[in-house]
Amino acid sequence: MQYWLFKTEPDEFSIDDLKRKNKEIWDGIRNYQARNFLRDQVALGDLVFIYHSSCKEPGIVGVAKVIKTAFPDPSQFDSQSKYYDAKSTTDNPRWTSVTLEFVDKLRIIALSKLKADKQLESMYLVQKGSRLSIQPVTESEWEYILNTYG
Repeated sequence: MQYWLFKTEPDEFSIDDLKRKNKEIWDGIRNYQARNFLRDQVALGDLVFIYHSSCKEPGIVGVAKVIKTAFPDPSQFDSQSKYYDAKSTTDNPRWTSVTLEFVDKLRIIALSKLKADKQLESMYLVQKGSRLSIQPVTESEWEYILNTYG
């Protein structure tokens, strides 16, 4: 099993939305490195921290589980979607989605706390310039965060 952190803007899709729906396609990823993680490494049963970004208090807010692995992101073919990609075809899709299932909502674990924690100084999320929307999390980081803050 691997561990991940998926970023979302809470005014677009929040942990509460995932909890209400129970499962959801994680679509709209338009960065090639993040897409490659989804396509090549995210596996069935992997656990995911849901992270609220671009908000008043960014941080980890919940846990989800991957219940369906890489498939073509349907939003890339929908001309009404803001994630539409005219260069993508059903024969040669450019973008990938996975489906997540809600596991748990956490008390927010603020980015400021994570950055201040010396135990997490090598975590990808706290590195300068770390803006990737799909990020790997080591098993030790995962366990430490849940045991310390969860």
